[in-house]
Amino acid sequence: MDPIDDLLATMRIEDARYTRVAARAPWGISFPPRHLARLVLISTGSCWLTSDVLDGPRRLGADDCFLVRAGVGFTLRDERGRPVVDCEEAFVRGPGGTARAGGDGAPTEIVSSRFAFDAVAAEPLFTLLPPLFRLHLDDTAGHLLRATFDLIAAEGATGRIGAGFVMSRLSDVLFVQALRACCAEFGGGAVGWLAALRDPRLAPALRALHEDLARPWTVDALARKAGMSRSAFAALFKEKAGDTPLGYLTAWRMYRVKTLLRESPLSVQEIAVRVGYDTGSALSRAFLRREGLSPGAWRQSRGRPAAAGGA
Repeated sequence: MDPIDDLLATMRIEDARYTRVAARAPWGISFPPRHLARLVLISTGSCWLTSDVLDGPRRLGADDCFLVRAGVGFTLRDERGRPVVDCEEAFVRGPGGTARAGGDGAPTEIVSSRFAFDAVAAEPLFTLLPPLFRLHLDDTAGHLLRATFDLIAAEGATGRIGAGFVMSRLSDVLFVQALRACCAEFGGGAVGWLAALRDPRLAPALRALHEDLARPWTVDALARKAGMSRSAFAALFKEKAGDTPLGYLTAWRMYRVKTLLRESPLSVQEIAVRVGYDTGSALSRAFLRREGLSPGAWRQSRGRPAAAGGA
């Protein structure tokens, strides 16, 4: 299994909403930091983007697109210094399902999709990606993104039965496409599991590991999957991933444990077997070292009741 497929399968997009805004100068919209990721496309016109995570204001034009991590705020304005309104106020839809903002000056059309998802499951990916990431629509991944944007717009314009449902599902696809484009572009020069996955020598071992996370993997076994010597594999893995092979395995097991603790009623012993630990006690010790609290305490802190037969 591809690690990205593995990750996306457990993220579970809980809510996806799509809004098209027809803004006319003067206008300004603020997007306060909330527990939502956003994908924004400037469909036509131009505007200024500002955010605390950027060095300074950036001028955006038609077909500029960017993905913003949850918890990151930003503003869009037709000109710098314009007063802003909260996006929740600006995104009140009018006739035809399009929201309108500003006055009667130069037009800019903005498409915004927001996404709520399982942040615990998404942690391995979003800790690697920049807080605000610009996507390019002139490559293959970008063409697919643009096509999905256009499909959503077409559904919204028809008003046919089930259009809302179709738009919601297409918004899910849009988010996955955006993440995939980020992974493809960002993983090339960075250190982390994305960079390791892009290395053709390491990719077979990573895929094998993710296909069977519970297997008692050794560095030798992973090196054989990669067709490399143990020492060469370990050195290359550390260089690309920034972690040892077994450290990487432990990290992903802990991510999977947290997902199961939050989303399932399984006991710690049952979870231990699923992720490759012989006993619940062994898992608890590893979890405590990494997270600073026991699996049961972590589960209770996330609002899940204790599982029957174990914490």
